Amino acid sequence: MKKIFGLIPHGMAIFMSVIFLDSLRFKFTDAPETQEIFGRLDAWAGSLGAPGLFGHTGLFSQYSIGAAEAVASACLIAGILPALRRLQAAGAALGVAIMTGAISFHTLTPLGTDPNQDGGGLFIAACVNWLFGAALLLAFRRKEAVGLGIDLLQAFLKRA
Repeated sequence: MKKIFGLIPHGMAIFMSVIFLDSLRFKFTDAPETQEIFGRLDAWAGSLGAPGLFGHTGLFSQYSIGAAEAVASACLIAGILPALRRLQAAGAALGVAIMTGAISFHTLTPLGTDPNQDGGGLFIAACVNWLFGAALLLAFRRKEAVGLGIDLLQAFLKRA
C-alpha cells in the first residue's frame, strides 16, 4: 500500500505535464482556439486601459504562458527522480500559479468557462491541474517546497 501511495505524486505530475504539454500545440501554432481565448482576454484588457497585454507580444501572451507551462512540465517530470524532488515542488508551484491565472480569467472576465464550446473541458482541466499542483505542494512535496523556499530566501538575502 505504501508503494502505491508513493506513486500518486508521480501520477499527478505526469497528468499535469500532459495537460500543459498538450496545450502547447495550440499556443505555439496560433490555433483558432487560442486566438479566440487570448483575443477575448486582450479585448477585455484593452477596455481597462491595457491593450496588448494578452496580444502576441504582450506580457501574458500565449507564448509567455506556453513557455511557463513547458518549464513547469520539465520540472514536474524531472522531479520524479529522487535527487530532483525539489524541482517537482517548483513545477507544482509554477503550475498552481499558472492555473490560478487561468481559473481567474475564466471566471472573472468575459472569457467564461466555455470559450471554445468544448463543454468547459479546458476550464475543468485547469481546475484539476490546480488541485493536483496544490496537493503536490501541500501533501506530497511540502518538505521539498519549504526547503526550496528557504534556499531561495537565503540566496536573496546574501545578495542584499
